Amino acid sequence: MIRTAGRPRRNGPWVTWTVLAVCGVVFLAGPASGLVPVYGTGPELLSAQTAHFERWGVVPRELWHGSLPALFTPLTALFVHGNWLHLLGNMLFLYVFGAMTEARMGRTDFALCYVVTGYLALLGYAAVHAHSGRTLVGASGAISGVLGAFLYLFPRARVTSLFPFLFFLPLRFPAWAVLLFWFVLQWLATGTDAGRPGVAYLAHVLGFCLGFGYAWVSRAHATTVSSRGTTPGPPAGTAGRRGLPDRRRRGLGRVKRSARSAEGDRPT
Repeated sequence: MIRTAGRPRRNGPWVTWTVLAVCGVVFLAGPASGLVPVYGTGPELLSAQTAHFERWGVVPRELWHGSLPALFTPLTALFVHGNWLHLLGNMLFLYVFGAMTEARMGRTDFALCYVVTGYLALLGYAAVHAHSGRTLVGASGAISGVLGAFLYLFPRARVTSLFPFLFFLPLRFPAWAVLLFWFVLQWLATGTDAGRPGVAYLAHVLGFCLGFGYAWVSRAHATTVSSRGTTPGPPAGTAGRRGLPDRRRRGLGRVKRSARSAEGDRPT
């Protein structure tokens, strides 16, 4: 996916930009980037990377059977990525779908959606694989939540996609078709999660469902609150009590008053 149609023109998506910046800085300053000489090279660098992931990532068996600080790892893991491809792939999806979702939801709701869905997605994965010692890092669960929220908020939006097997020909599809296709792929791939290193597809599925549900509940709550307010009167140009637009009624009133005045001034 390279862009969506109808990108909002409101104030900048500051939450999206902040997450992009934080994830980039954390990655560049850590051992996973391979750009910081202090972490060494070769086996020394690999050892530093392993220690880094185990400190800030989610280790399911430590989460359920470890210390209290382990409960914060589903939060810290959202800003840690394993390699350049992992980082760039996640940030691309966040950049493409995050701005419009944030503009529609508002910054506070969007930030809560990102953090809550990301945390619960990693927590759910850890619950299913409670005895696993595999370290889990990355914002994939949270970004999947953004995709789920986007699907609910913009079901008729269109996205431009590039297909390598079609010589990178750009094609436009409805967002709902692209995202549901992506969701089905993630669901089918959850069978590869058990016991093997790789992508935590179950976290993607959980995050997507949580994001869709969060957007649904958030919009339903906003609609309920607004419906309890004062009922506004008819706006200008709408039908009045005689079935005529307000401006037309006012014009007719002025004509009648002028006619009466002219009749009163006429000599008898």
